[in-house]
Amino acid sequence: MSYHNTVLLHESVDLLITHPSGTYVDLTFGGGGHSRAILDRLAPDGRLIAFDQDADSTANLIDDPRFCFVASNFKNLTRFLQYHKAYPADGILADLGISSHQIDTAERGFSYRQDGELDMRMNRQQALSAKEVVNGYDEAQLSRVFYTYGELSNGRQLARHIVRAREAGEIATTFELVKVLEPSLPKNAPSKVLSKVFQALRIEVNHELEVLESMLLQTADALRDGGRLVVISYHSLEDRLVKNVMRSGKLDGEVEKDFFGNPLSPFKPVTRKAITPNEQEISTNPRARSGKLRAAEKITPIAR
Repeated sequence: MSYHNTVLLHESVDLLITHPSGTYVDLTFGGGGHSRAILDRLAPDGRLIAFDQDADSTANLIDDPRFCFVASNFKNLTRFLQYHKAYPADGILADLGISSHQIDTAERGFSYRQDGELDMRMNRQQALSAKEVVNGYDEAQLSRVFYTYGELSNGRQLARHIVRAREAGEIATTFELVKVLEPSLPKNAPSKVLSKVFQALRIEVNHELEVLESMLLQTADALRDGGRLVVISYHSLEDRLVKNVMRSGKLDGEVEKDFFGNPLSPFKPVTRKAITPNEQEISTNPRARSGKLRAAEKITPIAR
């Protein structure tokens, strides 16, 4: 089984690379699919800096003098690009979400379809895991997680089931959690709720939205004029942030204007709307179905 089926591979790399001798960044190395495709397009003097905080990804490192791997969360984008004298870069790519390897490795606890310890840590060196969230958060905290990060209207009901069940003992595994939530799952489509519950817990454990916000706000300065920001997101919470920053340079999406009414955004969208996988890609990789690709170009607002 491959580490990860790369989503929107050709579309994303086509949008990313503006000249082969440039310096590019892959913020989500994973199985190295995007990185290998980028290197295939680079000239001998091109460079690629790849980030990943998951230690499992180091099994996929690429032996190429143009390739540099950074074992770190991409919230540290600026610091490491400056350290490697790759600041500013010509293009930054991020394929958000979790890899097929993480989903399919039962002991990582990312999937409700496999029995494993409630973990969900992208970086297994950190302290907080899904087991600590499920067994340590009170009803109000759990409800907030499910409502905010899973967009589940019955978040409080789900939280109540968990709080009551753990009175009898710790909820330690994915299947134990699924069993606890069964009374609130729709009989005809339980996966719709379970997928959102597991998404919410994963986001909370890894502080995914805060980390994404931090990274996105660094990209305008981390790119040279004409450089590209390319992002693939997998749910509306991510996509909204990406769309807002590419539109305005700000998390809320509000475009500032100068005295003459000219927009002051550091980006110009390259994609008019999100690019999604075609039916052929979805048929071979069903997990690609929710992918949305957006791209923007770094510009300098015209001074008047």
